[in-house]
Amino acid sequence: MLTGCATQRERTFGEDAAFLVRHSATVELASADGRARIVVAPQYQGRVMTSTLSGPNGHSYGYINDELIKSGKPVPKISVWGGEDRFWLGPEGGQFAIFFKQGDEFTLNDWQTPAPIDSVAYEVVSRTPDSVTLKHDCTLTNYSGTTFDVRIDRTIQIIDRDRVARDLDINLAMCDVVAFESENTITNIGTAPWRRETGLLSIWILGMFKPSDTCTVVIPYKPGPDETHGPVVKDDYFGKVPEDRLTLSDEAIFFRGDSRMRTKIGVGPGRSLPVCGSWDPERGVLTLVTYTLPPGVNLSSEYINSMWEHQQNPYAGDVINSYNDAPGKQGPTFYELETSSPALALAPGQSATHMHRTIHISGDRSQLDAIARRVLKANLSEIENALP
Repeated sequence: MLTGCATQRERTFGEDAAFLVRHSATVELASADGRARIVVAPQYQGRVMTSTLSGPNGHSYGYINDELIKSGKPVPKISVWGGEDRFWLGPEGGQFAIFFKQGDEFTLNDWQTPAPIDSVAYEVVSRTPDSVTLKHDCTLTNYSGTTFDVRIDRTIQIIDRDRVARDLDINLAMCDVVAFESENTITNIGTAPWRRETGLLSIWILGMFKPSDTCTVVIPYKPGPDETHGPVVKDDYFGKVPEDRLTLSDEAIFFRGDSRMRTKIGVGPGRSLPVCGSWDPERGVLTLVTYTLPPGVNLSSEYINSMWEHQQNPYAGDVINSYNDAPGKQGPTFYELETSSPALALAPGQSATHMHRTIHISGDRSQLDAIARRVLKANLSEIENALP
């Protein structure tokens, strides 16, 4: 049993997969040797619900909301089904928000997650042993009254360990690995261009992972003065994050992933690198997330601002976010690693794609230490001691 994480033994991946298929049709994808596996749920917008790196009896890394899935019914505000990779669209707040309708107050009472990214099933278009492609067409209207006709195309694929090692230039010889990516494309299927003056959309991918009392999110960042790069971290989404839950080194941001307090941080385009991650000593798993960061991104690059307010600059938003949920009735629930595309000004028929890759690595500590140092700019001891 993991301290502070569960009141009973956690289910294995095989048990989670069986639970999910009892309540909804799922697609299970596997590596050639069958050890790396993921479960995709078309019913829940094609989410990657969970994964493992060691077969059916291995750890299951995704957060799954048992009670909601058992009920089978969406709930007001947001249906927190769970999932390690879920498709969303921004902005959440502001005058171009798609989570608030015209005339709403920017409060929880009026906030509502749009059905196409919350409660609508996506259609499976094709599948292979290691990939599945889904689609969905929808119409969204923002706070200012602008309508968007959108086609969503989503392909999820298992990535083999050799490709991960090459892409990140790391040694995985003594490690077990599961890696998967989502290729997320939206297309303007309407007759009018999307204009920044009336609001734009962005692709927003969120991963919900099981917390532990020793889990720490790590986000490496570009060094440099605030004048040319912007602040290192935005830490006031739900009130300022307490000092014992967030700290910085010269190269990385450290943020608790324990689901003990509702907190959120963001990293803007002047500071973001194409990777973030976490280290969970209790489960012995190093998690890395890589994503599409366009060349030349800098402080002036336009990303969606999701603050719940009338915004002075609706395109001064974050590239990377991490959210730490408050405890539920049964204790800690999840923490998130999130990435976003730039704001998308698409002409009719034009598309944009955002890639988001999740990698879990477990095994020899010295090798994990070297990977963390290379990719996250902090070794395991630094991460473990950053937030005593």
